[in-house]
Amino acid sequence: MGGTQSVFTEDELDDYQTLTYLSKKEILLVHKRFKSLDPAVVEADKNAKLPIEKIRELPELKVNPFKDQICKVFSSSPDGMTFEDFLDMMSVFSDGAPKSVKVEYAFRVYDFDGDDMISDSDLKQVIESLIGSNHLTEDEMQQLIDSIMEEADLDDDKTLSFAEFEHVISKAPDFVNSFRIRM
Repeated sequence: MGGTQSVFTEDELDDYQTLTYLSKKEILLVHKRFKSLDPAVVEADKNAKLPIEKIRELPELKVNPFKDQICKVFSSSPDGMTFEDFLDMMSVFSDGAPKSVKVEYAFRVYDFDGDDMISDSDLKQVIESLIGSNHLTEDEMQQLIDSIMEEADLDDDKTLSFAEFEHVISKAPDFVNSFRIRM
């Protein structure tokens, strides 16, 4: 057998396949990518937890302005990510994941304070993540936040609920393509 095949038993692969939107072959590819982030550690212990700094080295995350939030949302603990955490992340970002699952995780990524609502302060962090060092004045920032809220906050409570977020995303034709990592 090849080196990667023996990493998991057939039962483990079946379980992972049941719990993800990935094929067995994709699960093995995901493991290969996880292992490539720190080969010695993963080789020594297939249940190793890699530090978030290592996870952020994944090329698709390295360039993502939300890499820290993405890692926070998918990590089962603040000090690192297990293969299962990594597998969950790659599953949600895969072509096989339904749009509804992608929307749910996008909401969690944009909900910086984790209160299940997207508020002005969450939107400010989203905007700052997107524009990087191209700073807006406080007035420009507030105008942008106000116009987003005007468009998306259907019940005028100054926050976006998941339902309101989902409604806005449903109008974005390219959302699914932007929320993916190719295997």
